[in-house]
Amino acid sequence: MKRVKAKDLKLFEEVIAPGASLELNLSFAKLHTNTPIDVPIFVERSLHKGPTVLFTAGIHGDEVNGIEIVRQLVSKGINKPKIGTTICIPIINIFGFLQKVREFPDGRDLNRSFPGSKTGSLAAQVAHKLMNHIVPNVDYCIDFHTGGSSRFNAPHIRVEKGDDQLKDLAEIFNAPFILQSKNLKKSFRNACRKQGVPMLLFEGGKSNSIDNVVSNTGVNGSKRVLNHLGMLKSKFKVSKPKRSSVTITNSSWIRAHASGMFKPAVKVGSLVKRGEVIGHITDPYGKIHYWIKSTNEGYVFNVNEAPLVYQGDALFHISTRVL
Repeated sequence: MKRVKAKDLKLFEEVIAPGASLELNLSFAKLHTNTPIDVPIFVERSLHKGPTVLFTAGIHGDEVNGIEIVRQLVSKGINKPKIGTTICIPIINIFGFLQKVREFPDGRDLNRSFPGSKTGSLAAQVAHKLMNHIVPNVDYCIDFHTGGSSRFNAPHIRVEKGDDQLKDLAEIFNAPFILQSKNLKKSFRNACRKQGVPMLLFEGGKSNSIDNVVSNTGVNGSKRVLNHLGMLKSKFKVSKPKRSSVTITNSSWIRAHASGMFKPAVKVGSLVKRGEVIGHITDPYGKIHYWIKSTNEGYVFNVNEAPLVYQGDALFHISTRVL
């Protein structure tokens, strides 16, 4: 098949020619000390026409495992395409990353600030620039996240029910699980959907932590998608999936019915039976002991790893229905 030469790409007034490799440093705002804070954007272009894929992470500043995945894509050269273009933004919320927190300095959640505003809050301004200068130029997006607080997510892809194109792409990515979930209002995923850009939302691990299994899952899945699109260079090997992804259509949380010291008894990703003991809660003095049992058979795809919990805290997220 004859390849067609790519055309120039324009990002933030910068014209990027076919075959170019460029790092753009986008400045959103300065610190109180007037020190500029740049957000690096890595653009890799082939000479040949093809899809444009956007890889993003760090929408929440404390979700470093997603940042690690995109970092590996850049450092290993996986983002250098055979055809088309890749755009990698390892850390979008650079302010939260510096402080090891989820939110922007204004206290807002960037993932609830889309499509943004040119003159709104800092988070809204960042969202506006992404949606008006980056997203209109891309054909696909993969956005990497982790579980919040101490809740460890099994690696999974989230797609909206009924979106067959994304479901097929998620199966190619081949994370252990695919979770059918609604697009939340003002989220990056929902804003991309409205602009007609398919997004795979990856979840894996927990905040302020790097897990090698989660990182490998994200990198290998990204290679599979690039390979499917004809963009992955031949020097990179695509691992053969050990099994197909399990699609979770419904799920429920098991919450703590008492406060105390918590120990899970099952690993994330495990298949448990109804009534199986999956953890226990004790007080610090050895006077009480509560067994936590699974309310149904299903896969445990999120486990709270906090040693201390309060009554009502979410402890386990378990599938109630799978395809």
